[in-house]
Amino acid sequence: MKLGKQTWQFSNVFLQSVGTAVGPKEAEGPFGNEYDVTYENLHCDQENWELAERKLLEDAITSSLIKKELTQEEVDVYVAGDLLNQIVSATYSARSNQIPFLGVFGACSTSMESLAIASSLVEGGFANRAIAAVSSHNATAERQFRYPTEYGGQKPGTATSTVTGAGAALIGRDSSNIKITAATIGKVIDWGIKDPFDMGSAMAPAAADTLAAHFNDLGVQPSEYDLIVTGDLSSVGSPIVRDLLLEKGFDITNNHNDCGLMIYRPDQKEVFAGGSGCACSAVVTYAHLIELLKKGMYNKILITATGCLHSPVMVQQKESMPAIAHSVVFERVGGGE
Repeated sequence: MKLGKQTWQFSNVFLQSVGTAVGPKEAEGPFGNEYDVTYENLHCDQENWELAERKLLEDAITSSLIKKELTQEEVDVYVAGDLLNQIVSATYSARSNQIPFLGVFGACSTSMESLAIASSLVEGGFANRAIAAVSSHNATAERQFRYPTEYGGQKPGTATSTVTGAGAALIGRDSSNIKITAATIGKVIDWGIKDPFDMGSAMAPAAADTLAAHFNDLGVQPSEYDLIVTGDLSSVGSPIVRDLLLEKGFDITNNHNDCGLMIYRPDQKEVFAGGSGCACSAVVTYAHLIELLKKGMYNKILITATGCLHSPVMVQQKESMPAIAHSVVFERVGGGE
C-alpha cells in the first residue's frame, strides 16, 4: 500500500536469491571472495566491452536462478537496466532469456528502481517471481560518457570509477528470511551542478530528498535502521548528504555508509573518490550486505541508490545534471531458508 506521497509498503515480497558478477578491479576489493563470478580481465573473455557487460549481466541472472534451482521459464517478469544508450545490455539479455521484460533507466539508481518496480508487481499479484537486475562496465561507460579508454585522459580527485559488474535479485511470494518491506520513489532534483567529474555533489541532494521523504512517510527515525547505505556518492557526496539531512532534522552520522566507498580498498589504484555505476550499489548489496542480514549481523537496512541523469549531449550544451535516488528496505525475518 502507499504511505505518504512517495513510499510503497510491501507485505508479501521476499528475497529468494541473488547473483553477482564482477571484473578484476572489483574482485581485488574487500568483497572479492563474496561475488558469484569474477573475471581477471575487463573483456570478461568477450570480444568487446559491450559484450563483456552483457556477459556479466547474464552471469548474475544465471547465478540467482541456479541457487533456487529454477529455470528462466519459471520467472514471470524481468525488470532491468544499465547505463548504455537504449539500455542495450538489459535489452539484449532479455532477447536471450525470453522472460517478459520491463526495461528501466535511472542511471546509477537503477538497482533499487528495478527492485522497487519488481516488488510492486509481486505485491500486487501481477507476478509470482521476478528478477530485478542491473549492470555497468568501466570501459563502456568511459566510451559513452567521457573519452575512449585509449585516450588516457586525466581525471580530478572528485571523479568516480565506474564499477564493472552486475547484480540480480530474484524475488517472489515464497517465504524466506529476507523480506523487502518498503520502497521510496525519488523525485528528480537539480542543484545546478554541471561538472560530470563531480557526480557526488550532484546526487547528494537527491539522496537527502528521498531519505527525508522515506523517514517522513513512514514516521521513522534513521536510528531504526542498523545501516543506511547510499549508492555511489563516494567521498565527495557522502558528507554532503549527511549535512543536508541534519538540516532536515535527521541524523545518519552513526549508521551511514556508501557503496562507492565500500567496494574498493582505499589503496587501490585509480578509484579516485570511489565507485559508481549501476552495478556499484547492486553488487555491494547483493554480495555483501544481504549476507550480513542472513547471518543476523543486521536486522534492517535501507539502501538508497543514487543516479545522475545527465548525458554527454546535455553536458556539451552546458546543461546542469539532474539526479534521482530510490530507496528499498530489507529486513531479516523468521521463515524459510
